[in-house]
Amino acid sequence: MKALIRDRYGPPDVLEVRDIERPAPTEREVLVRVHATSINDWDWQMLQRPMLPLGFNTPRVRILGSDIAGRVVAVGSGVQRFTVGDEVYGDLSRFGSGGWGGFAEYVCAPEGALVRKPLRMTFEQAAALPQAGQLAVQGLFAVGPLRSGQKILINGAGGGVGTIAIQLAKSQDVEVTGVDSSVKFEMMRTIGFDHVIDYRKENFAQNGRHYDLILDTKTTRSPFAYMRSLSPGGTYATVGGDLSQLIQFVIFGWCIRQNTSKTVRLIMLKQNRDLPYLNERFEAGKLIPMIDGPYKLSEAREAFRRYGAGTHNGKVVIAME
Repeated sequence: MKALIRDRYGPPDVLEVRDIERPAPTEREVLVRVHATSINDWDWQMLQRPMLPLGFNTPRVRILGSDIAGRVVAVGSGVQRFTVGDEVYGDLSRFGSGGWGGFAEYVCAPEGALVRKPLRMTFEQAAALPQAGQLAVQGLFAVGPLRSGQKILINGAGGGVGTIAIQLAKSQDVEVTGVDSSVKFEMMRTIGFDHVIDYRKENFAQNGRHYDLILDTKTTRSPFAYMRSLSPGGTYATVGGDLSQLIQFVIFGWCIRQNTSKTVRLIMLKQNRDLPYLNERFEAGKLIPMIDGPYKLSEAREAFRRYGAGTHNGKVVIAME
């Protein structure tokens, strides 16, 4: 089978498509013929450096890719939820031994990491959902359901999380502002953003406007900078960004909660918990994943470069040839 391999950390140029042996499922695993996968922030970060500075010079994960969609072609003897031929998708990420491996024609996955794909959902759409969709759900509803009349801001609004979050949010009577590059504004307005801000021209944390909820996919400022933009009783939820900035939220978030009426949430992804909800939204016609591509596996370097440049609309998806 063909797989996207890297032997060292570095830029997208270290990625190579090679022929390797097809894996075999263990007792509780299924073997999936991957039809589509997508790039997440973890893939981008792990491509360039270890997620934790433990001194490993050689990557322990040589095949990246956690979000997959495909068809079950073999099942382990202990698998109960799936049979050969089922169309499935899910998030394979986990640290330690195992996990990942989605940038390949075949991958073994624990049955608990997958759900069935709705028939009307394409493999490319399914591959766009697992991490981005669940971060959108878990960030938007970090402190409970949205309330009518709320003002919401999404930072990094034109990427995977933002383009899903806006569709989920607009099922309620809320006003949503999106922050991203102006090249994405047409797409952002089309999917429901009421207001758009070009981050290169305006600092939303200093413009004097206030929001009941800020969902941040970038986290480029200190916690205290964001607090200026929160209304009393408001919530700031971060789902990604630079590790040094996220550490500040761990350190100072408790202090903010204790000394103000504002809430800070550092969202730790709960894998695959909310996929049934995303299926429900899709089947109700309330959610259409925005896809950048799809790219071929042989074009993976280009796809990663586009992701790293931040010029993509929605999720960068790779479809297997």
